[in-house]
Amino acid sequence: MKISVDHPRCEGHGLCADQAPGIFSLDDGTELIYHFEGTEVPDEHRLAARAAVNACPVAALRVLS
Repeated sequence: MKISVDHPRCEGHGLCADQAPGIFSLDDGTELIYHFEGTEVPDEHRLAARAAVNACPVAALRVLS
């Protein structure tokens, strides 16, 4: 599974990081950091990744595969 992040759309709410701290975090300026950019999300993080995508209030995250 891969996740697409629309960085310009992200408002830094941090709900994705709350749902999946092993996948997402926010830097000091509340910019989203996606720890698996350009790679597959490891199987053990898939459930959390889907929860994070669903939690985003501005739809900045999307599951690609």
